[in-house]
Amino acid sequence: MDLKTLLDTPPWEWPSDAGKTFQAILTDPRANESDRLIAAELAGDFTVINDELADSLMEIIRRPGEPEGLRARAAISLGPALEHADTDGFEDPDDVAITERTFQKIQKSLQRLYFDNSVPKEVRRRILEASVRAPESWHPDAIRAAYSSGDNEWMLTAVFSMCWIRGFDVQILEALKSADADIQNEAVVAAGNWELAAAWSHVVALVQDAGTPKPLLLSAIDAVASIRPAEARTMLADLADSDDEEIAEAADEAIGMAEAASAGEDDEAVGKEWIH
Repeated sequence: MDLKTLLDTPPWEWPSDAGKTFQAILTDPRANESDRLIAAELAGDFTVINDELADSLMEIIRRPGEPEGLRARAAISLGPALEHADTDGFEDPDDVAITERTFQKIQKSLQRLYFDNSVPKEVRRRILEASVRAPESWHPDAIRAAYSSGDNEWMLTAVFSMCWIRGFDVQILEALKSADADIQNEAVVAAGNWELAAAWSHVVALVQDAGTPKPLLLSAIDAVASIRPAEARTMLADLADSDDEEIAEAADEAIGMAEAASAGEDDEAVGKEWIH
């Protein structure tokens, strides 16, 4: 099986034994490091992740002798499974990729490793970024410490994490003005996620500025539709006609989602009036 080919192949088209292949590569310390990195990345996909693969990823994260990049990649790959389990719960085992026992074991292990200063910085950053997708009580303090560290990499991780954990409106607004493009981008995403009204003028300015870098523009397009869905068509109409296909598609999708959200709010308001 050519792992590099799988990177460009939709997961639903992977061979039926893809998960077992990833498992074999992850647990073989003699395997090529680049293959193990790819296997760690693909192993987190919902089509293959299970208790066994999750345990293998955790074992890599724990093991000091493993390459730092591989440990970090393994941590990130656990994020989607944690989020799904946290969102959907465990009432129907067939709907969850990992069991509750594995979920709880991962959470405890990630928390312990995060606060272990012998674990490399990059690995700890990725642990925080993955674990916030299933919020726990220790996350807010960890995010505050990372954000106030003065270290740009830790600040980037903190602002990314603010998209998942409530209570950081002030820091998000501050990060919108960051000179670091990556931090600013994560702040725009967080502002849109929490429908942060105070971020509106900043997000609109990014959308209207022809010089806004494309990744930041795409995030701002989504944020416009989230913060003020009723105004999305007006703000994004020109971008929907962009010669750049990716930008035009993003604007079209944002307008569609915003109008669907506005329609839902209108229906809810009518329903409340009818009740009264």
